[in-house]
Amino acid sequence: MKTQTHNQGELKELHVNIESQVVESLETMVRQSKMSIDEIVVVALKRYIASHAELLGKAPKFD
Repeated sequence: MKTQTHNQGELKELHVNIESQVVESLETMVRQSKMSIDEIVVVALKRYIASHAELLGKAPKFD
């Protein structure tokens, strides 16, 4: 994960409201990892997307 680059190419801003405890955890992770909050969030979202491909209509269908 540390050797990968994220947020390359065209970027788009996203505003979200999330629980304060989640924000506090992210801020702690930023301090501990020396990664930016943007990097941590994009890694988390990419992992979520990869795990939930069915939400994008990309998962294999078992009949």
